[in-house]
Amino acid sequence: MELFWEVATQLMEPFVFLLILGGVTAGLFVGAMPGLTASMALAVLLPFTFKLPPLHGLVALGAVYMGAIYGGSFAAILVNTPGTPSSIATAFEGYPMAKDGRALEAIGLATVSSAIGGLAGVFFLLVLSPPLARLSLQFGSAEYFWVAMLGLTLIASLSPGSTLKGFLGGSIGMILAAVGVAPIGGENRFTFGMPVLQGGVEMIVALIGFFVIPELFNMAAHGRAALAEVTLESRKRGTFLGAIRTVFSMPGNLVRSCIIGEIVAIIPGAGGSIANLVAYNEAKRASKHPERFGKGAVEGLVASESSNNVTVAGSMVPLLTLGIPGAPPDAVILGVMLMHGLRPGLDLFTVSGSLTYGFIISMGLAALYMIPVGLLGGRLIYRVIVKTPHYLLVPSIALVTILGTYALRNSLSDVVIMLLLGTSGFLLKELGVDSAPIVLGLILGSIAEMGFVQTLLRGTALEHPWMMLFQNRLSQIIIVLMVLSFASPYLSSGVRRLKKPLDKPPEEASE
Repeated sequence: MELFWEVATQLMEPFVFLLILGGVTAGLFVGAMPGLTASMALAVLLPFTFKLPPLHGLVALGAVYMGAIYGGSFAAILVNTPGTPSSIATAFEGYPMAKDGRALEAIGLATVSSAIGGLAGVFFLLVLSPPLARLSLQFGSAEYFWVAMLGLTLIASLSPGSTLKGFLGGSIGMILAAVGVAPIGGENRFTFGMPVLQGGVEMIVALIGFFVIPELFNMAAHGRAALAEVTLESRKRGTFLGAIRTVFSMPGNLVRSCIIGEIVAIIPGAGGSIANLVAYNEAKRASKHPERFGKGAVEGLVASESSNNVTVAGSMVPLLTLGIPGAPPDAVILGVMLMHGLRPGLDLFTVSGSLTYGFIISMGLAALYMIPVGLLGGRLIYRVIVKTPHYLLVPSIALVTILGTYALRNSLSDVVIMLLLGTSGFLLKELGVDSAPIVLGLILGSIAEMGFVQTLLRGTALEHPWMMLFQNRLSQIIIVLMVLSFASPYLSSGVRRLKKPLDKPPEEASE
C-alpha cells in the first residue's frame, strides 16, 4: 500500500500529465507520417530525456511510443499507407472503409481498439513481469548466454526478407558490440589504432544512426509520394459511443487479438509488425463472413489495432525482466534505463519499485489519453503532416538528430560515428538487411560475450570447460526453445508444401 501511494503521488504531478499529453501528441504526429517509425521517434527524443529525472524520461518515451503505434492507423486508413509497420493490416480494412465514406467511423474504431489494446498490454506487464523477474534470479552466466542466442535466433527468423539476411544483420550487430576494449581480458579489438574507438560503439549513438538516418535518406530520395487521399467528410458520421458499442460487441475477437498480441510481444524482435498480421489472420479465420475481409470488415480493423497496441507495453516484459528488448523501440528505452543505472531484473521491481511501476502505469494513462488526442486533434495533425513539404521536414529532423547526438557527450566523434553507421544502415537496407536485427545484435552481442566468457572461466577446472554451457536444466530448456525457433520457419513451409496436393479440387486430383 505504501508503494501504491508513492507511485500515485509521483504520477499526480501536473508535469507528468503534460509529459504524457505532449508525448502522445508527438507520437501521433510521427506515427501518422508514412515512413517515420516509433523507433525513429524515440531515437530522436532520446538525448533530450537525459536531463530529466529517470521517471519523467521514461514516461515521455512511453507516451511517444504508445502514440506512434496508434498514429500509424491514420495514414493506413486515410491514404492506404501504414504509418508504421504495426498498421499494415489496418490498411487492409481501414482504407476500403474510408473510400466507402466511413473514414470517421474507421478512425473511431481504431481509437477505441488502440486504447483497449494499450490498457491490456499494461495489465499483462503488471501481471507477468514480477514472477518472470523472480525467475531471472535462477539465471547464471550460461543461461544469459543462451537467452541472448535465443533472442538473436528469433530476430533473424522474424526479420523481413530471407533468414540469411536476418542472421547477417544480427552478426553485424555482434561485430559492432565487439569493438573496443574487451570487458574480460582487456584486449583492443577492431579499433584500427583510433583511441576514440577504445570505448566501443556507444549504444545510443548506434540507435540514433540506424533508426533515423536511413529513414531520412529514404525520404530525401523519394520525396512526397503521390498518395490517393480520401476525404475526411464521411457520409456516415461515426460517434465515439457507437465505436465503443461496436468494439465491445465482438468480445471474442477483442480478447483473442489481445492475447495474440501479448504472446507475440514476449518474443524478442517480433513486435506489432508481426502481431497485427497474425491477429488479423485469426480474425478472418474465425469470422462467419470471411468474404467481407478486404472490403471494409470491422473485425479485421479491431483485431489489428487492439493487437499492435498490446505489444507496446507487452514487449517490455522481456525487457524489464531479462534486459532483452521485445521490439526495436524497446532498445531505446533500455538505453535510457542503463544511462540512469537501472538494471533489468528483480531489483527493478524491489529496489526501484516506485519508478518501475510508475513507468508502467503511466503507459496505461497514455493509452487513455489517446482517446481525446486522437478524436479531437488527430485529423488536424494529419492535415499538417500531409501539407508539410519533405524538403523542410528532412533537414529539420536531421538538425535535431545531430544536435541530440552531440549533446550526449559533447563529442563530434559521436556525430561522425552516428552518420557513418546511419549511412551504412541505409545501404544495408537497400540490400534487404534491416536495421532492427543489427541494433538488437549490438545489444545482445555484449550479453552473449559476457555470459560465454564467464561460463568458460567458471569451468576451467573441468576437462571440457565448454560443457558448463549445457549442464543446467534451464540452459537445456532454452536450447530446445532456440532450436524450435530456428526450425519453425522451415517446418511451416514444409507443412504448406505437403498440404498443397491435398488442397487440389477433386477434378484435379482425379486427373
